[in-house]
Amino acid sequence: MPKMIVSIDGVVIKEVQLTKDRTTLGRRPYNDIVIDNLAVSGEHAVLQMTGNEVYLEDLNSTNGTYVNGKAVKKQLLQNNDAVEIGKYKIKYVNEAAGPTFERTVMMKAGAVPPPLAPAAQPAAAASPAIAAAADGAGLTAAIKVLSGAAAGRQVPLVKVVTTIGKPGVAVAAITKRPHGFVVAHVEGANRPTLNGAAIGAEAVTLKNGDLLELAGTQMQFVQA
Repeated sequence: MPKMIVSIDGVVIKEVQLTKDRTTLGRRPYNDIVIDNLAVSGEHAVLQMTGNEVYLEDLNSTNGTYVNGKAVKKQLLQNNDAVEIGKYKIKYVNEAAGPTFERTVMMKAGAVPPPLAPAAQPAAAASPAIAAAADGAGLTAAIKVLSGAAAGRQVPLVKVVTTIGKPGVAVAAITKRPHGFVVAHVEGANRPTLNGAAIGAEAVTLKNGDLLELAGTQMQFVQA
C-alpha cells in the first residue's frame, strides 16, 4: 500500500497510508494530511489514487508543489519520489510500483533514514497526543507524563522517532540516535521547554530526569 513519509530538517514527523481515492494535503485541519505551516496553503495539493498509481496535483497553491526539485502541476508519482512543500519533505513510498534505478532519501547527513515498515497506529486519545512515527530498536527510555488528563502515563520510546504534543498548537519530536535521544521543535508557535529553557532551532540531547513542557503538559524523560 502506498504511503507518504513527512519530515522536516531530517526528522520524520508522520507517516500516512494512502487508502482513499482522494487524499488532500494542506494547512487547514480538515485535510487528510495536515501541515501547520504558513508556507503551506489551506488546500495545497491532492493525491489521487487510481489502482496502484498515485497522481499528485497542486491546487493553485501560493508557494507551489515540487517533486524531486521541480515545480509540478500534476504528476504521476514514482516510488521514492521526494515531494517538497515549503520546508517539508514528503517521501512517496510504493514498493508495489516496482524498483527504481536509484533510491534517494531526502535526509540530512547523520539523520536516521525513515524505514519502510507500516505506519504505527496513533496512541489512545489522551493529552498529550503521542504517536510513533518510525520503527526503532528495543526499549531504552520513556516519557512520563506528569500533568494533565494523562498524568502518570509512561510512553516507551521504542521507535526511531516519537512525536509528542498537540497538532496545530505545538509538536516536538524525540529521535533515537546511536548514542542517545534528542528532542527538537517541529511545529507550532509555542516552543517546548527543556528544564525551563525554550528549545531553539537545533535538536537538544536529552538526559535522564530532564523535564519537558509542551502545550501546557509537563513530562519527564526517563532513561533506563
